[in-house]
Amino acid sequence: MNPPKYNEYDYINFLTATPRTYSCTEAERVQPDQENDPSHDSINRLLHRIPADAASLREESLQFVTQNKGVPVLDDSTPDKPYALKIELVTRH
Repeated sequence: MNPPKYNEYDYINFLTATPRTYSCTEAERVQPDQENDPSHDSINRLLHRIPADAASLREESLQFVTQNKGVPVLDDSTPDKPYALKIELVTRH
């Protein structure tokens, strides 16, 4: 069996670095040039293979939080703002 071309740490780094587009094809496009590059299919297989649990997300996000000065709030909702004229980082999904 061949080893996976893409791992969860690669995907976490992609999510941390990308400002707007979160897709497997975008993750494939921004990979550095290397031999045997991961395709968007290998990234998609990774997302179906790894379990999604809140404990690992919390553990990964705590490195970016000063624990005595705040509370981590994780929200995956994308509300639509149809009446807003200009709100940065809010787009149609």
